[in-house]
Amino acid sequence: MALAPAPDRAIWTHARDHGFVIVSKDEDFHRLSILHGPPPKVIWIRLGNCSTDDVIRLLQMRRKEIEAFVAHEEAAFLALA
Repeated sequence: MALAPAPDRAIWTHARDHGFVIVSKDEDFHRLSILHGPPPKVIWIRLGNCSTDDVIRLLQMRRKEIEAFVAHEEAAFLALA
């Protein structure tokens, strides 16, 4: 299933139904997280205009925090900058 061109709601539903965590720079997923709560969990990348390498570095630097967030049963949303 190709999700890149899918509407946010379709991505949300697919992630919820398959136990995925959404990692996105799109603020709409933050809003859906507030509105619906988990699942799915949402990691919001707040780096502004950046390269893919910048996002990768951020995720690597914050790995322990991300792992704790994913493991926390009630956690719904994590913003990383």
